[in-house]
Amino acid sequence: MAITIWNHYDYVQKMRDRLNAPTTWKDVLDVKYSNNRSVIDAYASTEPDYAAGTRGTAYAYSQFTLTAETLTIDQVQQLAIFIDEADRYQQSYVNQMNIADYHGKKAVEKLESLVLAQHASWKDFGATDLANTGDDDTTAITVSTSNIDDIIRAVKRKLYANNGVELAVEKGIFFVWRAEDFEMLEAFVQANGFTEADISLKNGIPVQKAFRYMGVDHYLSNSHTAGHVFCGIKKMGLIGILTGTWGQVKAIEDPPISVTTNAPASGLGLVSRIDFGFDWPAQRAEFFIDLNVS
Repeated sequence: MAITIWNHYDYVQKMRDRLNAPTTWKDVLDVKYSNNRSVIDAYASTEPDYAAGTRGTAYAYSQFTLTAETLTIDQVQQLAIFIDEADRYQQSYVNQMNIADYHGKKAVEKLESLVLAQHASWKDFGATDLANTGDDDTTAITVSTSNIDDIIRAVKRKLYANNGVELAVEKGIFFVWRAEDFEMLEAFVQANGFTEADISLKNGIPVQKAFRYMGVDHYLSNSHTAGHVFCGIKKMGLIGILTGTWGQVKAIEDPPISVTTNAPASGLGLVSRIDFGFDWPAQRAEFFIDLNVS
């Protein structure tokens, strides 16, 4: 009877449709899907360099050293939804699929908030960075229509000054703004006679949440940690997601829903989890920026 009342296979597929939809964090981070606990990469910690030579004389080798960079997938977020037995029977197929879509939506939104909570791992950018009188400042900047273009240019200058020009050209520069900042940016764009250039054809994110201006991709999120805006060069930070649990849902009949007793409740438990981890490689530290804002 449960199979005819609740289609588990279709529920999972609908949830995965939402998980696979374009999101900001997928656009700006390097996403690694793996069933390994540790994902090992490497970077050149000692790079070879050219040296002047003289015809007819011997040359010396320059050292090239690789250092391991490890992304560890060891963090867990869980979501358990209980559907009462009566509610379960009174749901239409469409409503089941709406719940499945919502289930997936909660997962991608949670990951977005977890990404934006990583600001302690990014390079600070504050008032003296904006004024170009100091570096890595935590003094908050008040974003306005009169300085938002200055902020964009100053962040680009900081990236370029740290040899990020080629990476910026290859990967792209981004800002993930708060709603109030996004409003300021739209006001500045409109006041200067431009319209937002839709980038949805490239990444599938609607123009209401992402557009390109000043050579930068601007995104909107309501999941920031207070006082912090994420920006920098795309694909420099890594997020690892455990393939085996991503997009999986367990359907449990009459689950125990009390934390103090194992007594079952009449209904259906829908349980999912996200196993994930972050890596912010030290050799790329100048390219993910914590914009300190008031």
